[in-house]
Amino acid sequence: MADGKGVDQSHDNKMLARNRFLLLVVVGGAALAIISLSLQFLNLIPTTPIVEERPFQAVDGGVGVALGKSRKRVFPVPHTEEPNPISEAYGYCNTPNRTEQAWEGHSPADYKLLSVQVMIRHGDRYPLYSIPKTKRPAIDCTLSTSRKPSHPLLNAFISHMGLGGRGHWESPLSSVPRLPNHSACEMGELTQTGVVQHLRNGQLLHQAYKRHNLLPSDWFPRQVWVETTGKSRTLQSGLAFLYGFLSDFDWTKLTVRHQWSTLFCGSACDCPARNRYLEEEQRRQYRLRVSDTELERTYADMARTLGLPTRQLRAANPIDSLLCHLCHGISFPCVPMGDTGTKGCLTMAQFAVIRRQQLDDEVDRRRVGLYHKYAILAMYPYLNRTATKMERVARDNEAGRQPRTGGEEVFTLSSAHDVTMAPLLSALGLEEARFPRFAARVVFELWKSPPAMQGQPKKKAGKGEKSKAKDRELFIRVLYNGEDVTFHTTFCRSHDRHASQPLCPLKNFLSFVRRDMFSVVNATSYQEACYRRPG
Repeated sequence: MADGKGVDQSHDNKMLARNRFLLLVVVGGAALAIISLSLQFLNLIPTTPIVEERPFQAVDGGVGVALGKSRKRVFPVPHTEEPNPISEAYGYCNTPNRTEQAWEGHSPADYKLLSVQVMIRHGDRYPLYSIPKTKRPAIDCTLSTSRKPSHPLLNAFISHMGLGGRGHWESPLSSVPRLPNHSACEMGELTQTGVVQHLRNGQLLHQAYKRHNLLPSDWFPRQVWVETTGKSRTLQSGLAFLYGFLSDFDWTKLTVRHQWSTLFCGSACDCPARNRYLEEEQRRQYRLRVSDTELERTYADMARTLGLPTRQLRAANPIDSLLCHLCHGISFPCVPMGDTGTKGCLTMAQFAVIRRQQLDDEVDRRRVGLYHKYAILAMYPYLNRTATKMERVARDNEAGRQPRTGGEEVFTLSSAHDVTMAPLLSALGLEEARFPRFAARVVFELWKSPPAMQGQPKKKAGKGEKSKAKDRELFIRVLYNGEDVTFHTTFCRSHDRHASQPLCPLKNFLSFVRRDMFSVVNATSYQEACYRRPG
């Protein structure tokens, strides 16, 4: 009997231990899941929206074969191997054939979204250059729902653009076509792919901000600010984005404003020092390029294939046209060689060499720092306008204040170029970010925290204390292609995300724009930085 009782007790102990272990596993697993989600939400663990991308295996003379799924990030993943120039190029194409997740509109509970300012790069376009002696890529720039890629909103968008005469247009935008319309694309013309990219972008942000009631359905004209350069590709990209974004695209309320400079610098464009930094940066680029023997040999081989002087081929900037071939799945150009009837073709290997050199140039550009100095001065006017708009909206939302009739600008769209967005990223300190792809977007969000200690009597505060209290209520988020990059920026990199307040204070951004950003060029203001004599 004693032996039997001992066995039973041993069995019971084992069962009890097993049950406790299972309980610990379940409870521990649930706790870890909750902690992980909380940390991701509060940005303590960096998270990346994931999109599917086609990795690529180079095949000379063709456009390659897809290898399956990979993950695409705004910042390159740290690695020991050199980046693959071909897969990098596919990321640049940004083909709209995948589901994209975005982190716009995310915040802690009960925070109020006050304003959103968006800069976009135009969508996919036809090349700006042609390669001599080769056929131009055959791409149709009219819009048709029967051609891929398409979008559920495309037909309605085409129809609505026909009513554009009801809108208000700053000169010279009224004469710019509102839709791409050539069956054989013209140089630099927006393609159907580019239109679809921005219909998707706009729709994505519409969904992200819908629950925040950023714009009421009966929005006032003053609440939406739209600006673009005079190029058809930026105007059309902006309209496609806006059509996807607005629940009610009312032409009569819309004014489209013209920015004559690609830097969106308005009346503050004159800056001699900025021009000097750009000239020095261009000299650095040139020195790096001519010292690359593999690149020079590749250009010579390509020129020999086409029967051109190397200098003429280089001046034609062949990478621009080859990228278009790659993005649209068109074989690289070929030409007849001699009297044999055989063809000589430009190859994927040659394309990869040029792309590799561009990636090397980005690394060298960051190392030398001239471009960053140029970018600070180039983008100050745009960033200062961004900051000023945020301050106006914040004032309009102060407790007890009567809102301005017609409201403030709660949504701004700036439709721009790579030469606008690249310096913007650099000026913000996001120098590790990938070069702006087609239809890239940078988003600035202004948030207000919920009133602290609701229901408790408030002590009367002095003027200085009121100002500090306002500072503690306002926060900024910066997103690039849907990923929150706020804590990669210069002005918020050192912010303690483990503090009770997990967002970046707006005052950090305002101090950066009004003073701190000029420390890179040993100045304290835009005026001083631009006009101080070198030496």
